[in-house]
Amino acid sequence: MKKLLIVLMVSLLSVSSFAAKVAMVDIQRILIGVDEGKRVRGKLEKMFKERQKKLDKEKKSLQKLQEDFKKQNMVMSEKAKSKKEREIQEKIIALQQMSMQYQNEMQAEENKNKGPILKKITTIVETVAKKQGYEMVFGASTAPIYVKEAKDITKDVITAYNKKHK
Repeated sequence: MKKLLIVLMVSLLSVSSFAAKVAMVDIQRILIGVDEGKRVRGKLEKMFKERQKKLDKEKKSLQKLQEDFKKQNMVMSEKAKSKKEREIQEKIIALQQMSMQYQNEMQAEENKNKGPILKKITTIVETVAKKQGYEMVFGASTAPIYVKEAKDITKDVITAYNKKHK
């Protein structure tokens, strides 16, 4: 679908009677550059650090359990060895599950926080493009390889966004 859209846009641009004023924006740079995006990123980093501390604590506990097992391995009965090995395996699985759960929660939180910002960015891009007389605005990640004179209006969008959404 994207390829079809790009081919269509490039075809329109190549028609000699159509002299479009074209711009591009880098949505990722806008997300990072707007004040609201910075606040969200700070919140997510704080959340990540808290969870990373919990994971590190569990990992150290597991490493200690494994070290103790190695030290006591020779003097343990087969039944005790088997029980300890199961305990270690259960801790490994629990740690992996905790890590996956944290990753999923972080991704969901990021998506939840980015959605409203992306909607606002779209509105601001349209406003800036109309104000500056652009007929087409491409996202940097979907832009064609070559477009004659496509101005990057990313900074203008960041400035307009921060003025409107303090």
